[in-house]
Amino acid sequence: MPEQAPFSAAAANSQKSRRGLSRIFHAAGYSLEGLRAGWHETAFRQEALAALVLVPVAFWLGRSWVETALLSGSALLVLIVELLNTGIEAAIDRIGPEWHALSKRAKDMGSAAVLLSLLLCAGTWTLALLNRFGA
Repeated sequence: MPEQAPFSAAAANSQKSRRGLSRIFHAAGYSLEGLRAGWHETAFRQEALAALVLVPVAFWLGRSWVETALLSGSALLVLIVELLNTGIEAAIDRIGPEWHALSKRAKDMGSAAVLLSLLLCAGTWTLALLNRFGA
């Protein structure tokens, strides 16, 4: 039996061999592909549409750059966490369709992360609205 060549990360992933602007250009393309894939997920699409409203409103509602950053950042954080959760779910689904306790745990933890990011966003916006229009 012939001896196998050692594993090469460069052979498995051509991105590893790129340098400079070429690497940045290709990485940006992969990121856009990820956003397009996320757009096909209902939850991400709903959260993205909410962010399209919330981020501009943050510039009106925020009284300082800190408030504006917290308001818009909390909305964008939801999108980031949703993409990570979707990535976890896709990786688990690739492993196999059968039920496994660790697969369930990973998916549940990803879902919990989304919930916490939504609660953070809702709390941040509620406090900002109360500060601006409350007593």
